[in-house]
Amino acid sequence: MGTIGKALTLLDILSGMEREAGLTEIAQACGYDKATTRRFLVELEQHGFVEQHPGSRKYRLGAALLRLARIREERYPFLRTAAPFVRDLVDLTGETVHLSEFSNGRLSTIHVEESNKAHRVFVSVGTLLPFHATASGLAFLAACPADMIEAELAKPLEAFTDYTSVDAAEVRRRIAETQARGYSVNRQGMEAGVISASAAIAPPDGRPVGAITIAAPFVRTDEARIGEHGLAVKAAAQRISDALFGSDRQVRPMAQARRTG
Repeated sequence: MGTIGKALTLLDILSGMEREAGLTEIAQACGYDKATTRRFLVELEQHGFVEQHPGSRKYRLGAALLRLARIREERYPFLRTAAPFVRDLVDLTGETVHLSEFSNGRLSTIHVEESNKAHRVFVSVGTLLPFHATASGLAFLAACPADMIEAELAKPLEAFTDYTSVDAAEVRRRIAETQARGYSVNRQGMEAGVISASAAIAPPDGRPVGAITIAAPFVRTDEARIGEHGLAVKAAAQRISDALFGSDRQVRPMAQARRTG
């Protein structure tokens, strides 16, 4: 891996840390020696990609990333387009809804709207969503070409709970089910006690860009309810795709349509 790749790997690892981190902790997480890690941090800090707290001397992500994110959102308004539809699903189902995006070979959460119920599912922005173990990942793969599906299933499949499908043939079957009905269902595959339904967001004739997912406590979600969630999330994904990539009809979030209709 080249110097740029190593620096970007450091930045990626820092983004996954739940708190500010010191030099030693970052070096251990990256597998670099402290001198190399310090050099990368200094360079990244000079360009605004990391910041060092003046008191604790620990590092966090810098404001330059926010600037780039805002520029990207202006030019490719995925989050701004999808967020109202996410809120609509929360209002409709009463459950937590999250939006994910595919980037650099991984699917990760970029937006969450939580249920207002005391017993609800919590999802953090930035959470990585394994393709085989999450409803988001299954929905995404189901909308991908066969070669990409096989490439992912050729990798080791990690078990996150006792219910995670780690057999490639079983995951293929679940992908086929998802393709047939237009949405995926994942029962406790990533976290015990959680059941989710998801649908891929994709242009009319292209690879998916992400997924929208309803996550609910398993104890209050029977088969009829998860079927309702699946149909709702499938419709929402289609509306987001139409709004983002264009369609023959004007597409507005349901709440906006009610206000103006």
